[in-house]
Amino acid sequence: MGTALIIIDVQNDFCPGGALEVKDGEKIIEPINSAQDKFETIILTQDWHPKDHSSFASNNSAEVYSKIEMDYGSQILWPDHCIQGSIGANFHKNLNINNSNLILRKGCNPKIDSYSAFFENDKNTTTGLEGYLKKKEIKRLYLCGLAFDYCVFYSALDGVNLGFEVFVFQDLTKAIKLNNSEKIAKKTMIEKGIKLINYF
Repeated sequence: MGTALIIIDVQNDFCPGGALEVKDGEKIIEPINSAQDKFETIILTQDWHPKDHSSFASNNSAEVYSKIEMDYGSQILWPDHCIQGSIGANFHKNLNINNSNLILRKGCNPKIDSYSAFFENDKNTTTGLEGYLKKKEIKRLYLCGLAFDYCVFYSALDGVNLGFEVFVFQDLTKAIKLNNSEKIAKKTMIEKGIKLINYF
């Protein structure tokens, strides 16, 4: 059975000092680098927002982390982050990106946010990842990166709903922890049959 490692959004803006920093986010980078040795197929995702993205609080004259209703449902408003071409959008300098087979950019549409590596938040617009994996006959996915309770969580959910066997390396990810989001993500993943495991 083909397997792939999907490394989610290990970018400067999600690491300490970044616009949307995840506490201790940089601590998973070296372990992720060593985990890459075990996989032939490695996919990196990269949040890649235009400046006028609708999920930015600044573009809605609203409070950061407040919610608004979009055409596709409720949307959290974030600090401006991972703006296309910015230093914040770059992969963290310590992340080894040389082994990657595919770099997938998401969140490029100014009108729709995108947490998952598979779909934008409308749950309809695809990123092309499913087709790529099926063509390579990959059925088992191992996920890591940032952040556990958002982009890793939604990528894992979509993966399992599309029929992949999904594992999340709990020790190779960190959570934002917004309003119980970490507990909710963990509980939901377990209920959906996503396997939470440790790499080390």
